[in-house]
Amino acid sequence: MFENVHTLFFDYDGTIHFSEKIYIPAFRKAQEFLIAEGFLKEKDLSDREVTKFLGLIRQEMWEEYMPGLSPSVQNQAGSIIAGEMENLVSRGKAELYPGALDTLRYLKNKGYSIVFISNCGDHYLKIAQGAFPLEEIFDDFFTAESFDYIPKEDILRKVLNRFPKEPLMIGDRKKDIDAGVKNQVRTIGCAYGYGTREELKEADLLIDDIQELKKYL
Repeated sequence: MFENVHTLFFDYDGTIHFSEKIYIPAFRKAQEFLIAEGFLKEKDLSDREVTKFLGLIRQEMWEEYMPGLSPSVQNQAGSIIAGEMENLVSRGKAELYPGALDTLRYLKNKGYSIVFISNCGDHYLKIAQGAFPLEEIFDDFFTAESFDYIPKEDILRKVLNRFPKEPLMIGDRKKDIDAGVKNQVRTIGCAYGYGTREELKEADLLIDDIQELKKYL
């Protein structure tokens, strides 16, 4: 199915990184700040509802969660989320999906070019690189911040010609699949992540465990 593929573009959160382990407690801490400061009444979001924000750029997350919140307060709350996530990573609380590193090393050893492409910020990437041996695996790293938070499909379009063809986009959200579809790049949807199967319906293949990649690549 993917015999001629040479470059693998990987989303990070929800695809490689089991992000909820650090995102949910960080989000709850920011939520406490918003309630204490009177910007928010008690808002009972389930963990699953919180994880729906994963994969969104910051502006999109706030527009969905608290539309109309001032940019200055967004920045304060966002800094709390980022700071707490960094704290949890430094305490060893971050986790990759079971078998993720082994799968990535397997693909690397098979000769694929492996590329990180995420809607995250630059600092988030740095703390991830400090927690996990990502630099041993990935040939390049692209964050949304380094492209001024343009859509992932546009980032992919800008970098495609830097890598061997044929490419493949792998991710857990509609934005990942759209990035592939709109650039004529085949896609694998990660149904174990934070998107629904419905939002991944245009993917060429759906997988329920990252280790399934060994069967198809």
